[in-house]
Amino acid sequence: MNAQELSWLALWGATALYAIAMVASSMHLARVADAKVARKRERELVAAGAMPADPAAGVSMNGAPAAASAPLKVTSKARGIAQATTLMGAVLQGIGVISRGIEAGHVPWSTMYEYTITGTWVAVVVLLIVQRRRDVAYLAPGVTGFATIGLGLAMTVLYAQSTGLQPALQSFWLVIHVSIAIISTGIFTVGATATVLQLMRDYRDAGTGWLQRFHWLEATPSPARLEALAFRLHAVGFVLWTFTVMAGAVWAEHAWGRYWGWDPKEVWSFVIWVIYAAYLHARTTQGWAGRRSAVIALIGFVALIMNFTVVNLVFQGLHTYSGT
Repeated sequence: MNAQELSWLALWGATALYAIAMVASSMHLARVADAKVARKRERELVAAGAMPADPAAGVSMNGAPAAASAPLKVTSKARGIAQATTLMGAVLQGIGVISRGIEAGHVPWSTMYEYTITGTWVAVVVLLIVQRRRDVAYLAPGVTGFATIGLGLAMTVLYAQSTGLQPALQSFWLVIHVSIAIISTGIFTVGATATVLQLMRDYRDAGTGWLQRFHWLEATPSPARLEALAFRLHAVGFVLWTFTVMAGAVWAEHAWGRYWGWDPKEVWSFVIWVIYAAYLHARTTQGWAGRRSAVIALIGFVALIMNFTVVNLVFQGLHTYSGT
């Protein structure tokens, strides 16, 4: 088995594992939501005097959580399966990315195919890192689902045979500039997942009718906690994206003799930077936190996706090679 075959098999294996993880994590969220609804109903019944207090359920005589009760924790086989398959998928995808680099003879992020398989891998790794510090099982379906779709499109639509690097890419700046862009994209992806959940939970709590059908949203934290997590992720991603734009300018001067040339990719990358800067400013400004700043964050992520797809495939410029 050569490097190309190993990369192909590993990436398809990771795609399958992420799909399993997405389903398993969704099942776990449904179980957590059921448990939370059941506890809420018990508290309401105790408060109404319809049933005696049950310290084991974390309910006191006045309907409030018992002081000695632990936070609600739901364990299930689905959660274990989701965590195991996500980790195994990340390992397999890492093997696939490295094998692609060996096959190509250079770092594997010179084309849309290579950027996609590496970027989705980073998003999953970010999820795994965050999971080590806090319980963010509610992010798993979104991130693993995104990785499944991204890898599927990469393997079927974006796949390109490995070739030598074009002259403009034969620079150590390829490692610096593009690697930072990939890492920030992965972080923005996880942050956008948290932001989507924040808005859905916020509108559901406000009584939006069609969102009441999404029972699993009971398993997510409050909109404020989701917003705080998203803000931290977006802040880190923004710092890295700032370095991406700066490194790109330095590389442009090294390759083409100018720092800025109004190339479509350069312009759009700066637009993304402006949008996320506006989000961070809005988030820290009184009166703009919450839904409005979350919408700005999602606009930034949409712009990021358009920069990778539309700008690469439609616009002609000095970065056209990235669409091959």
